Amino acid sequence: MTSIIPTPLTGTPLPRRLFSTLALGLCCLLTSAAPSLGEDPASDKATPAAVVPKDPQQFHLFLLVGQSNMAGRGKVTAEDQKTDPRVLMFDKANQWVPAKDPLHFDKPGIAGVGLGKTFALDYAADHPGVTVGLIPCAVGGSSINVWKPGGFHKQTKSHPWDDCQARTQLALPAGTLKGILWHQGESDAGKSSAPGYQAKLHDLVARFRADLKAPEVPFLVGQLAQFPDRPWSDSKRLVDAAHRSLLESVPFTAFVPSDGLTPKSDNVHFDAASMREFGHRYYKAYQGLQVK
Repeated sequence: MTSIIPTPLTGTPLPRRLFSTLALGLCCLLTSAAPSLGEDPASDKATPAAVVPKDPQQFHLFLLVGQSNMAGRGKVTAEDQKTDPRVLMFDKANQWVPAKDPLHFDKPGIAGVGLGKTFALDYAADHPGVTVGLIPCAVGGSSINVWKPGGFHKQTKSHPWDDCQARTQLALPAGTLKGILWHQGESDAGKSSAPGYQAKLHDLVARFRADLKAPEVPFLVGQLAQFPDRPWSDSKRLVDAAHRSLLESVPFTAFVPSDGLTPKSDNVHFDAASMREFGHRYYKAYQGLQVK
């Protein structure tokens, strides 16, 4: 398990021996408390502790970014709470734990079933001997405008880009980044924002790859929801065209269609079954890139 080093306290420095003793005690305390991270409140049964491969090449990491339809709003069932020892998630406390829905914590009490876990299970099934690590960083309601350095999202009082970068840098040493999964655009499908979305999306992909030092990391973008009771506007068509345009000019990208997926009662978010299906589609699109 990757240890997170706390920020040093300010004030008079402690003697080295005393500091070492306190640090050892804190380490033991955290270790003894670790099983509680996997407790399932619905069943009061602790899930097995996460086992992170010692070899980073055997721990394949995926970044989950965007807004609410990436975070997931599907209804969580007992099946979604089941874990697989080869599918882990980087939780809110920046620890690797067994993955179960909800993966995200952008809006506690609202976050639900997303596409990430299904994607990871498909990937693990096709890669024997590999453990998959998911890094959930999506923020519901976020515009692409806040997915840049210093961007602030008032609704969640968060900095989506900066927070994502900080969490990813903590997670990366344990494994190898294999892909970035993006679903976003609803918040930018307005008359004033849609025309500039394509340039911002292309810039976003370039920034992710540059900052993570991964120039060829696959970037997958999912199509906006196509719900019969919420017909698309011209602005949504512009955002859709921007998503599709990645394949024409940006290498190692894929577009994931949302045809036939169904909504929750809010007619905004995909229901749980559709989120799982979307996860399968994201993995199929990833396979199409023929990544080594």
